[in-house]
Amino acid sequence: MNTNTQLRKLRKLEQESRRIREQLGVSNPGQIVFQAPQSRWSDNDIVVEADGIGGTRLLVVEGNYPIDYSIKSEREFRGEDAACEAAQKMEKGRP
Repeated sequence: MNTNTQLRKLRKLEQESRRIREQLGVSNPGQIVFQAPQSRWSDNDIVVEADGIGGTRLLVVEGNYPIDYSIKSEREFRGEDAACEAAQKMEKGRP
């Protein structure tokens, strides 16, 4: 298979994956579905990042997310809603 054929196939698969994600209500890979400061005076941000297949990563990051940052903590969730709920609790100071 030559390069052009492979690229056409890749574009078609990408379009199909977008359509399926839209039908399922799932965000694209790497899409930020929640971001907020951890507290009013904190240098940390709480970020929920989609994996593109229904799961997410909840991150507490320090720095300039998504360019220059370090991860202070990370949790994985199977659903976007559960991760966003956990992030909102963290934002309000609850564990």
